[in-house]
Amino acid sequence: MAKDKTTAVTKAAAAASVPKQKRSIVKYFKDARSEFKKVVWPSRKQVVNNTIVVIVALVVSGIAIWALDTGFGSLLMLMLGRNG
Repeated sequence: MAKDKTTAVTKAAAAASVPKQKRSIVKYFKDARSEFKKVVWPSRKQVVNNTIVVIVALVVSGIAIWALDTGFGSLLMLMLGRNG
């Protein structure tokens, strides 16, 4: 009985080690084309709105980082006793 289990495991390992056939390049591009057909592209209005949101978020983040940098710089100069 132990022999049967060992043989089954060996056969399974041998089957798993057999390399799969490579997919053809034509099939790859056909699959890619069919996937591109499934994509739902955003409208121009959505793109403009998302772009505006990103630009506003960048400006707000930039102002916050500038304010923190200026504040910490002033605090450091105050602690070191230097007039800046």
